[in-house]
Formats: sequence, C-alpha cells, structure tokens
Amino acid sequence: MKRNNFIIVLAIILTTVTSYAQNRKADKGNEKKNQPKNIILLIGDGMGLSQMYAAYTATRDNLNMTRCPNIALVKTFSDNDYITDSAAAGTAIATGHKTNNGMIGMLPDKTKVPSILKYAEDFGLATGLVATSAITHATPASFIACVEGRNMTEEIARQFLITDIDVFIGGGYDNFSKRADGLNLIDSLLSRKYNVARTIPEMMEVNGGKLAALLYPNHAPKFSEGRGDMLSLSTAKAIDLLSMDENGFFLMVEGSQIDWGGHDNDLNYVVNETIDFDKACGIALEFAERNKETLVIITADHETGGLSLPVKELVSGSPVGKFSTGDHSAIPVPLYARGPGSDQFFGLIDNTDIFKTMYHLFGFDVLDKGLKR
Repeated sequence: MKRNNFIIVLAIILTTVTSYAQNRKADKGNEKKNQPKNIILLIGDGMGLSQMYAAYTATRDNLNMTRCPNIALVKTFSDNDYITDSAAAGTAIATGHKTNNGMIGMLPDKTKVPSILKYAEDFGLATGLVATSAITHATPASFIACVEGRNMTEEIARQFLITDIDVFIGGGYDNFSKRADGLNLIDSLLSRKYNVARTIPEMMEVNGGKLAALLYPNHAPKFSEGRGDMLSLSTAKAIDLLSMDENGFFLMVEGSQIDWGGHDNDLNYVVNETIDFDKACGIALEFAERNKETLVIITADHETGGLSLPVKELVSGSPVGKFSTGDHSAIPVPLYARGPGSDQFFGLIDNTDIFKTMYHLFGFDVLDKGLKR
C-alpha cells in the first residue's frame, strides 16, 4: 500500500515537473514570438487626432494607419514646458529622457544620452532615417545628434559622420556642403563608402551598401507643390536596403510638414501632408505583414494648431476645420502599432515610454548589462 502511494506521489511530481518545463518552453517561445527583429517608427510631426481624422474624412475611411489593432494616447510635455517643441519631444521618443525645449539628445544639464538608433548600432542592427524636412531638422536630429540647440544644423550634420548609420534620406544638402567652417562633408561621406544621391532617380538606383540621399538644399517642397511620392519611395528604399541586414534594423520615418500646415493654420496643407505620410505608413505595414518580424509604430511628437473639426463632412470627403493657435498644443497624440510587441502599447502613456518599450522589445535591456558608455 505504501509502495502504491509512493508511486502515485512520484507520478504527480513527474507530471508537475514536465508540465512546468513545457510551460516554460512555451513561455520562452511566446516571448520570442513577441520580440520584433525590426522596428519601423513613423512620426507625423504635429499630427494629433484631429489631423488624422481630417485625413480619414478626406480619404473616406481609407487611411493605412487605421489598420493597426493596438492604440495608445501619448503625453508630450517637455521637462520645462507643458507644451513641447519637436526637439524635446523627439529627444523623449528617441532616448527615453525628458529635456528642455530646443535641446537635442541631451538632458537639461547637458548630459548626452544615447538614442534607440545608437543602441541599435551598438548591437549590430542596421539603422536609418527618412524625413520630408532637412535630415538635420529637430526630429530626425534627435535620433543622431547631441546638441544644446536645435538650430545647430551644421554641427548636427557633422555628427552624422561619427555614427554608423546605414541610410538617411531627406533634405539638407547645404548643411553638408555649404558650411561656415568650410568642411565638405559630402567628400567625407564618399570616403566612408556612402552612395550619395542628389535626386530620387539616383536614390532608386542604389541597390546595396550605405546611402546618403540629400535630395534638396534645405527642406523638401510641400506635397501640393510637387514633392510627389518622395516620402513613400524613400521609405520603401530604406526598408529594402536595411532589410538586407540579417541582424535586423531600426528605421525612423518622419512626415515633417504636417506640423508646418498646422503652424500656417492651413487645413489643406495639413490634410495633404497627413495623407502623404499615411502612404509611407502603408509601405511599412505592407512590409511588416509580409515579413512577420517587424513592429510598426505610428505616432506624433505633438499636436500643432489646436485643430477642431466642427462640421460633419464624412460623406462629402471635404473636412472643415478651425485652429485655436498657430503653435503647438499640449493635447495628447495618438499612437498606432502593429506587429510583434504591438500589444505593449495601450492606455495613456508618456512619450518616453515609446523608447523604453522599443528598448525592451529589441532585448537591449538584457544585452546592455555591463556595457560601458
């Protein structure tokens, strides 16, 4: 009888241990499944809920970003102001730290802090930036540079040369070539084996290696003034090149001029730029759906213009809006996410949480232990 009891107890123990091991294996499998190999972060500068919904109205419910199943609201205040600027907001998203308006890649005390792009470089991932502004403008600069003031565009350009970024596409050629210090950073890029493109056709011909596509002397023109599909073509080209890296990649894409339409209180400008940005979102989402290992995050650095939509125009597709300011507002902005790890974005979060979640999902919190900076 005692022997039978012993056998029963032993069987229970063995069953429990086996079940625990199987559950641990399943947990590890699920954790790996929930960990993206690639992250594409798309930032609509100045794009609040009203800007998105105006574009939604104009396209009659045909925005790509609405395909994302996971949604959050993001607080945007900076360290020294209830209303942020793009430099402080970009720094918060890129580094996980609040800073003062106007500062990039630094804490208020001027301590430099690494961005998610720099962490990605450190751990062997390919990296890229795309923007419809100068690539040295505040938001893209937040991922690459550490400067006291966002207007230090020549210094920001110089700091591209002390990183190992693989692809960057936008305007700002003159910040690299026509400089007060006389340096020719284009030659420096060429010596570092970058393919330097001045036009979209030149950019599209690059099929491997590093790419610096500086397509305009300063900022790109408005979409309504002939920019065409620059943003979606640039996004596709960046993804094509970065996805050749078997270790994975990080890419930030900015629709820069939604913000400028808000500053101008020009609803048509806002809608055109938001729809153009959404096309780039569609490129990223289509890649992610094919790839299955890519997290797509679509958000904004802040809202611009205090836009409201007081007239019902969903059927006609002609939104009517009213602006309450020519500057930024403190209104939380939307975040949309799709792909492995997207369920980590929910509720009301801070803009610094975007960095923290990307950092964790990439596994950098494990890899970074013991890394000295």
